[in-house]
Amino acid sequence: MPVLSGLVCVHNEEARLAECLQRLAFCDEIVVVADRCTDRSEAIARKMGARVVSGIFPVEGLRKTAGVEACRGDWIVELDADEAVTPALALEIRETVARADAADWYQVPVDNFVGEQLVRHGWGGSFGASSVARLFRKGVKSWKSERVHPGTTFAGVYGGRLNNAILHKVDDDIADMVQRLNRYTALRGQDLADSGKIKSLWDDLFRGVRRFCKCYVSRKGYKEGDMGFLIAVMAGLYPLLSNLKAREIRALTRVQTARSGGGAVIGLEIEDARLGHSV
Repeated sequence: MPVLSGLVCVHNEEARLAECLQRLAFCDEIVVVADRCTDRSEAIARKMGARVVSGIFPVEGLRKTAGVEACRGDWIVELDADEAVTPALALEIRETVARADAADWYQVPVDNFVGEQLVRHGWGGSFGASSVARLFRKGVKSWKSERVHPGTTFAGVYGGRLNNAILHKVDDDIADMVQRLNRYTALRGQDLADSGKIKSLWDDLFRGVRRFCKCYVSRKGYKEGDMGFLIAVMAGLYPLLSNLKAREIRALTRVQTARSGGGAVIGLEIEDARLGHSV
């Protein structure tokens, strides 16, 4: 029987980590990566029998990689602290990895909740996902060096999409959703500023309009009423706000460089707060 590892990366998630780990009890081991935690997250993880990797990971891709390296299993199921595995999904995962003809990685559906409201339609555009690649053999999935929603690559055979969904408490309410947009675009803006790959505002404005239309029309966000419209607006604003914040960071960096007498560029730090949300 293949060994299955559960992997959770957290930053100050004491309020919901216990429930997430309880739902991973079907795994043979649980690994928790604690990134600069100042609350009880590490203590909760250890109390529940998880192995803890503690450190400073300013880039999300690095902490994901550290977590995978710490896993001892043949297979890994990856969760965020605001997600939970249902009993039906747990059974399906176990049956999938036990098959002799199992592929190397699988997509898993996601049921996204805003408060108590299940929102099935309209997710996308770096602001949410209705399906995620969270079940994979160790060594198959890798992440780019990015602060938020790092790009991923897979080596191996894709096995399709499972039937049962991860439960994702994506936001508490509209205010929480707006705060999440602010966090995500701040981190994305820093990535863009560091790379220098800042497009014109018109390019990202056009991208934003396309994303709105894709989420609201193609992905049927209109079926969710006001919430579907709001999600499409957030997805559309994401590239534009990220662009504007990148420009602001570059401008501040130039000012600080000038004030330092033309010496080395002074890095700007942006708080990496609650990176536990999925795409």
